[in-house]
Amino acid sequence: WSFGIKDNEMQQAVDAARAEGAEAVIVLSHNGMDVDLKMASRVSGIDAIMGGHTHDAVPTPTVVENAGGKTLVCNAGSNSKFLGVLDLDVKNGKVQGFKYNLLPVFSNFIEADKEMQDFIDKVYNEDITFEGKTFNAQKRLDKVLATNEELLYRRGNFSGTWDQLICDALIEEMDAEISFSPGVRWGTSLVPGADITYEDMMTQCALTYPNVTVNEFSGEMIKTILEDVCDNIFNKDPYF
Repeated sequence: WSFGIKDNEMQQAVDAARAEGAEAVIVLSHNGMDVDLKMASRVSGIDAIMGGHTHDAVPTPTVVENAGGKTLVCNAGSNSKFLGVLDLDVKNGKVQGFKYNLLPVFSNFIEADKEMQDFIDKVYNEDITFEGKTFNAQKRLDKVLATNEELLYRRGNFSGTWDQLICDALIEEMDAEISFSPGVRWGTSLVPGADITYEDMMTQCALTYPNVTVNEFSGEMIKTILEDVCDNIFNKDPYF
C-alpha cells in the first residue's frame, strides 16, 4: 500500500462495508479538513468523517452533499484540547439524525485513568541512553531553558509567536541569515512569565521538525520555495 488521496479505493471500501451490513460508515481521517470536504463530495455512502491533520477546532460539522446523500465532516483540534462527540440516530439501516458537541478538555478537572497514568509515569521516569549519554527522562524534560516574556502559541498557517521564537533561535544558533520552520496548529500555549522547559520545546518540535540543516540558497531559490509552499497551502484545489 502507499499514501495518497484515492477516492476510488475509498469508494470500494465503503461499498464493501455496506455490503457486509454496516448501517453507518464512519471514517477516521488524517487528511485535513479541506481534503476531507472534497472527498466527502466525491465518495458516496460515508455518514461522517472525523478528521485530523489541520487541527481545526470545528464547533459544528459541515454537511456535504454527494451523489449518494450527505456526509458530516468534523475536526476536533489537537493535543487533546477538545473531544469531538458525535451521536448518530440509526434506524432501519440508515442514519436518521445526529448530535455533535465539541467539548473542551480541562485535564485538571478530570480524574486520570490509573492504568494510563501509571504507564506515563513509568515512561517519564526511565533512564535513557542517547549518543553515549545516559539521563533521566523526567529530569531532562523538566529542565528550564528560559522564561517566557509573551504569549506563545501556534494557531495558524502564518507565523505564530512559537514559530517566530523557533526561527529566531535557528538564526542565532546556526549563524544563518534566514530560517524556515513550518507554521502549524499544534502544541500547547504558554502564558507570559511561564518557564519554557525542555518538554515545552520538544512538544513544539515533534516528529521530523527537530531535523535542522544549513544550506546555501540563491534569492531565486528562496522565492521559488516560498511560492511553492503558498501554492500548496492556499491552492483552490485541496487535492493539489
